[in-house]
Amino acid sequence: MSKTNKKQDALDYHAQGRPGKIQVIPTKPTASQRDLTLAYSPGVAEPCLRIADHTEDVYKYTAKGNLVAVISNGTAVLGLGDIGPEASKPVMEGKGLLFKIFADIDVFDLELNTKNIDEFVNIVKALEPTFGGVNLEDIKAPECFEIERRLKEVMNIPVMHDDQHGTAIISAAALLNACELQGKNLEDVKIVVNGAGAAAISCTRLYVSIGAKKENVVMLDRTGVIRASRANLDAIKAEFATTREIDTLAEAMADADVFIGLSSADCVTVEMLKSMAKNPIVFAMANPNPEIAYELAISSREDLIMATGRSDYPNQVNNVLGFPYIFRGALDVRATTINEAMKIAAVHAIADLAKKSVPEAVNMAYNAKNLKFGSDYIIPKPMDLRLMTNVSSAVAKAAIESGVARKVITDWDAYKEELKGRLGGEDAIMRAVTSRAKSAAKRVVFAEADNYKILKAAQIVKEEHIAIPILLGNKTIISQIIEEHALELDGVEIIDPMQEPERSKKFADALFKKRQRKGLTQLDAGKLMRDRNYFGASMVEFGEADAMISGLTKNYASTIKPALHVIGIEDGVNRVAGMYMMMTKKGPVFFGDTTVNVDPTVEELVDLTLLMNSAVRKFNIQPRIALLSYSNFGSNRGTVPDKVKKAVKILHEKHPDVLVDGEMQGNFAMNNDLLKDNFPFSRLADAPANTLVFPNLESGNIAYKLLQELGGAEAVGPILLGTRKPVHIVQLGSSVREIVNMVTIAVVDVQVKEEEAAAKQNN
Repeated sequence: MSKTNKKQDALDYHAQGRPGKIQVIPTKPTASQRDLTLAYSPGVAEPCLRIADHTEDVYKYTAKGNLVAVISNGTAVLGLGDIGPEASKPVMEGKGLLFKIFADIDVFDLELNTKNIDEFVNIVKALEPTFGGVNLEDIKAPECFEIERRLKEVMNIPVMHDDQHGTAIISAAALLNACELQGKNLEDVKIVVNGAGAAAISCTRLYVSIGAKKENVVMLDRTGVIRASRANLDAIKAEFATTREIDTLAEAMADADVFIGLSSADCVTVEMLKSMAKNPIVFAMANPNPEIAYELAISSREDLIMATGRSDYPNQVNNVLGFPYIFRGALDVRATTINEAMKIAAVHAIADLAKKSVPEAVNMAYNAKNLKFGSDYIIPKPMDLRLMTNVSSAVAKAAIESGVARKVITDWDAYKEELKGRLGGEDAIMRAVTSRAKSAAKRVVFAEADNYKILKAAQIVKEEHIAIPILLGNKTIISQIIEEHALELDGVEIIDPMQEPERSKKFADALFKKRQRKGLTQLDAGKLMRDRNYFGASMVEFGEADAMISGLTKNYASTIKPALHVIGIEDGVNRVAGMYMMMTKKGPVFFGDTTVNVDPTVEELVDLTLLMNSAVRKFNIQPRIALLSYSNFGSNRGTVPDKVKKAVKILHEKHPDVLVDGEMQGNFAMNNDLLKDNFPFSRLADAPANTLVFPNLESGNIAYKLLQELGGAEAVGPILLGTRKPVHIVQLGSSVREIVNMVTIAVVDVQVKEEEAAAKQNN
């Protein structure tokens, strides 16, 4: 993608709709006058008076205990340097977003217009009553060291400069595990640290805290090896100055066990790597391009373990593995600081997690068969939800044991359950599905490529390595749209069915053979191949593409018909169905049927339930299925509740392994307290349903559209269930994001079907 186009996409992302990336959302009811009198005057006086009498009650009656300040003065923003506080704001908002989605921590970002250390410290100190913690960000060295030191001294809430400690904690965990795998003792290894900024200094300090020897460290800055004999050496660099008489990186690397790169791209050569000791460890963490290219490094030595800062290679040293959970644990025990014990606890928790059996959900997210502790897996993956429970609880426990906690946790199992409940699956599941899709992109044919939205979606999935797009339509029109909107689709195959007589004949002959006894003539089959939906489906059928996306400009029926005629229904399946994945604040909820079966019979409801049960499992989610009606377990009689009741009876008798119950009303399905109080015998009484089967198309369609418009849920779908090969039909007028989501689902659908076919073959 061109730099100009990428820049515009980034600008559009931040500007579209409500500007920025974060907002404040009320957590209490505000619908009535009574609500407002409680929220503000006169009701707000009561908590004010309580807090005035007992200051600690601020944690009970306000958001302080879950609120972190992300603070910068814009003097060292990413790789952009000193660009000022206003220009740093998008980064600080982004950091706030990561706090929220990974650890359910609320954030106010604060950009301070000062480079004066005293002024910075005084401003932040004055803000202490507002916040439960302070995350310092993008402040240049050496000022960042002094600012953090002084704030930790004068504040009684956790303060951490993530640029220093985040990379240190994650890389330290990786280093412990790499040493174990390479058969080295941390206290004996010779370490070369290329870089002497905030991250490099903090990394090295933490390595020493967990066992490395300072005398075994050689640190370099832009002028070479930092030697004790250097003139005008500042106190911070002097801490790691060596007495060895060496000057260059090449000299330092000779016989070294570990290389830590926090510097610039391509400064390490193959010769340097080859000069290192046996079983070397190389953490080349410069971003976006490491100190030596990953492929070059691993091809140069078979005994090397390597980590980078990039997500497209194994062993990504990513700060998001640490800071959300460190603050989560610190906030939950109202820690007065983040001390060395808490950081070391985080190191060991992250390192230990990499040695544990990896949940299938994580394997699925990265399309891995069996991630396990080894040279390509020395630290956990960011999508591993266990980070929340393991790291946060370890940090909280260390805070209590080291005497800096003002709140004591005694029931650690209950605390871990509370942590699990904090993260709804609103976006997590699509992040996991996207990660899996990226791991093995598939060919997806876009049947309506003469449309800007389709082409934009094609560009995104190509750029993100989600899919390999194939575009159907008039080449001249498609090229004009690409040029007009400066889309980057070079190298993408464009096919005009009207200009493909041989292909069209081959596809038409196959279609005629399938449907000649269903009223289709050879002439009609030839005419149908002019329809891009028939042509695209035929490409999938003949293996020239792996999946098809269509439906943006045509109604559902006219799009599904070609798929059924050309590809047909999966073996063992009686009918197809449409399912939506509704991304709600409480996690994903699956709705069906929402697009295909108008008024299913009892038997069709059973088939639909089984289809959905299988489909939801492919997302690595245990389906909890409720068959809905306007009745609860016989409380009303009528055609609909009677039909649903019979379907549930059949499911219970013939498919006891399926977790399903009904008939029940929607509120009972989603509120397990309500269900448990009134119908404790229900199979779903212990937790809410996550899969809803509607008695007819009318109710399902109305429900998902209302939830989408009034409830703010994002609808991913409709996901077509039951076809032999993946064909997915987007909503008429879908957004680019919705199209991208459907392509992602289609790619994972292909991957799953390939795995199932391989498993059958092996058996």
